[in-house]
Amino acid sequence: MTIDVTAERVVPLAREQVAAYAMDWRHDAEWTQGIRTAELTREAEGGGFGAGAEVTRTVHFLGRRIDYVLRVAAYDPPGLLDMVSVAGPMPMHVTYSFEHHPDGTLARIRVRGGEGGFYRLAAPLLARQVRGNLVKDLRDLEARLVEHGT
Repeated sequence: MTIDVTAERVVPLAREQVAAYAMDWRHDAEWTQGIRTAELTREAEGGGFGAGAEVTRTVHFLGRRIDYVLRVAAYDPPGLLDMVSVAGPMPMHVTYSFEHHPDGTLARIRVRGGEGGFYRLAAPLLARQVRGNLVKDLRDLEARLVEHGT
């Protein structure tokens, strides 16, 4: 894949609290850069959110509105949420992970994607933009949880 970017941050709260909030698609627009809406558009086989569920996100990225669908490939709370795009302008793989840390929780987001054509040419710019967004996402996640008591 053309882009492979990871950002991480230690959040001074218990892993279960951080992961429960961050893994809940209903909170996506509250802490994730550019997301305007997120909607559960397909439930997991057993119902609700889990492996096989799909979330449709509407984002604004580089001045454009983009609708894309992420399918949950792996869901193992409170440690891992792994999603792959099944519809949208470019292939994307997003992984959220949460590990115990002496000062709280090590929260990590990894984004991979953008094969071929335009995305190969724009990879340095896109990678820089994605990394900046991920750093802001984790900062906003911490602020939301710590300052607002969510």
